[in-house]
Amino acid sequence: MSDYFKPAAAVALAAVLFAGVASAQATGQTFTLEATPQTIAWGNYDAAAKPALTVHSGDTVVVHTLLTNSPTGLERNGVPPDQVEASLRDVYANVPASARGPGGHILTGPIAVDGAEPGDTLEIRILKIDLAIPYAYNGFRYGAGILTDDFPYSRTKIIPLDKAKMVARFGPGITIPLHPFFGSMGVAPPPGFGRYDSTPPTINGGNMDNKELVAGTTLFLPVHATGALFEVGDGHAGQGNGEVDVTAMETSLVGTLQFVLHKGQASSYPRAETPTHYVAMGFDDDLSIAAHKAVREMVDFLVAAKGMTRDDAYMLVSVAGDVDITEVVDRNKGVHVMMPKAIFSK
Repeated sequence: MSDYFKPAAAVALAAVLFAGVASAQATGQTFTLEATPQTIAWGNYDAAAKPALTVHSGDTVVVHTLLTNSPTGLERNGVPPDQVEASLRDVYANVPASARGPGGHILTGPIAVDGAEPGDTLEIRILKIDLAIPYAYNGFRYGAGILTDDFPYSRTKIIPLDKAKMVARFGPGITIPLHPFFGSMGVAPPPGFGRYDSTPPTINGGNMDNKELVAGTTLFLPVHATGALFEVGDGHAGQGNGEVDVTAMETSLVGTLQFVLHKGQASSYPRAETPTHYVAMGFDDDLSIAAHKAVREMVDFLVAAKGMTRDDAYMLVSVAGDVDITEVVDRNKGVHVMMPKAIFSK
């Protein structure tokens, strides 16, 4: 078990939680959640949403997600009709306009975790991510992207994906290794947010577009509503830090996710852990403020989890941490701090 979710918990309590997680792993069930008109949330996170599935701590869910593009749009840009997923057609045909928005992401869920309440932390272990279709798309449009005035028109490019070799064939002489991840993973925000737009990431996670969150990593989200109400989607076959034109290699993915609930372990902000790094995040419409938030989150983590003074933690971020731009295009920009685990002896 990671020590990352504990903002100020004692070591003795960590041992108790470790035993509980091990037990949950041994007894947890596995569920499958398909993407259907009844099991998706279109463009929003909402504390009032009804769960598509309810699980217990320790359970695993194989989640099917859909790319955020229409069957018509895909076909218009060269995808053969027989390669457009039937589930995508079903969702577009049968989800009414009143249930869509304010954002555009098709998110599978919500998944409720039994017993989750505000003041808890939900751990999401990303066990596996598989490609669901043999292509991705990248597109830009005027009004979005960091160079929108340079490209005052719209364009979409279909990118073939080679699942056997795990590469994308971007163009002649350009082959990109695939590192699939979910651009959007989040829980419901506080009830006062209402039906919150899926576009800007915030305290509930959501559209973080953090390319570090591949299989083998773990995400920690603060719980703001009963059941947590986790949603996932916006599949990316790969992405560069920044996601500068407003999209990555957008595709449909199948994720195998395990949920572990940490009761009474409050956290203030989304955090993550890879096999090699601790990851702190910050989101704000001002990139500088997002950086401030991410650095402060890492300082807080080092103080709580590693027993450091704030002075030493601040200095360690400067000499050993990497402050990376996550994305600059989702209204709330993202910054994340990567702290290598290898520098710590314990």
